[in-house]
Amino acid sequence: MCVEETIAGTEAAQIPKQRGESLLETAVRYAEERHWDVFPGTWLEAADGMQRCSCGDASCDAPGAHPARADWGTQATGSATVARRMWSKQPLASILLPTGRTFDAISVPETAGFLALARMERMELTLGPVTLAPDRRMHFFVLPGAGAKVPDLVRKLGWSPSSLDLDPLGEGSWVAAPPTRFGSRGAVQWACRPTPANRWLPDAEELISPLAYACGRDR
Repeated sequence: MCVEETIAGTEAAQIPKQRGESLLETAVRYAEERHWDVFPGTWLEAADGMQRCSCGDASCDAPGAHPARADWGTQATGSATVARRMWSKQPLASILLPTGRTFDAISVPETAGFLALARMERMELTLGPVTLAPDRRMHFFVLPGAGAKVPDLVRKLGWSPSSLDLDPLGEGSWVAAPPTRFGSRGAVQWACRPTPANRWLPDAEELISPLAYACGRDR
């Protein structure tokens, strides 16, 4: 079972921690151990007893968890050294991972995500990492190219892509990585942690049936 999974032994040292580790250390580990590109996003600032987004927008819908600049794509790096330098300048910056490079992601509502995880476990599917964000979205990491494939895969299963709350994230998008915080709503967590066993990601085609089914049930 992926959710709240506990991994013991020597593998544990290779898994990015969710607590007790700074954002800088975690960002460096993502680049160093998973070879993921990372880039720093906005951060939370205390103002009038409230946690506000550094972007200055009082109505920000992802406070402390979105890109801080328009050219974020050129800022993303797979270098642990560069990541360390960037987070040294702003240690509170969120950790964002660009999609469309080493992985794409399929975003679904939390309720559908948990239903899909249960079905995938019964089907004995091999999963990649899966995040659970405070905005009640889950992101399933898959091989790059999902953005182009998913609409046709959904149609082949008998669904209209627009009828399902299932969004492939590819080039030009990103996901927030643990332990990034969304304002006062809490932190992004792993529903399925990165481990040496899931370094090789599944193709979107392998996961789309249980994901589409779960989203159809969740409508």
